[in-house]
Amino acid sequence: MSSTRSRSEYMILTTTEEVPGYAVGEILGVVFGNTVRTKHLGKDVMAGLKSIVGGELQEYTDMLSDARTEAYNRMANAARDLGADAVVNIRFTTSQTMATAAELLAYGTAVRLVPKK
Repeated sequence: MSSTRSRSEYMILTTTEEVPGYAVGEILGVVFGNTVRTKHLGKDVMAGLKSIVGGELQEYTDMLSDARTEAYNRMANAARDLGADAVVNIRFTTSQTMATAAELLAYGTAVRLVPKK
C-alpha cells in the first residue's frame, strides 16, 4: 500500500481488494493510466552487446521502471479526478504496440472508503 500526496489529499493505492479498517462506500469505476515508450537506438546497441555476454539489460530495466511509474501516477490522477480516496485491486500489464514500442498500463478500481464500525 502506498500514498501519493500530503495527509489532507491522502490516497490509498493497493493491489489488494480491501483496505484494513475500511469498507468500500462507493465504487467510482475502473481507472487507467498508460504510457507508450519506444526504444532508443543507443540503448538498443548497448542491449545488443550485452545480450552477447549475458546479464541484466539495465537500459531496458530503467526504461520500464520509468514507464511503470508514469502509468501508476496517471492512474492515480484519474482516480483523484473522480473524487476517489483509494484505488484497489491495482494491476499492471504490458503489450507491444509496434516492433520498437511497448505500452505499460496500470489499472484498478477507484473507490470512496468509509471507516468500518
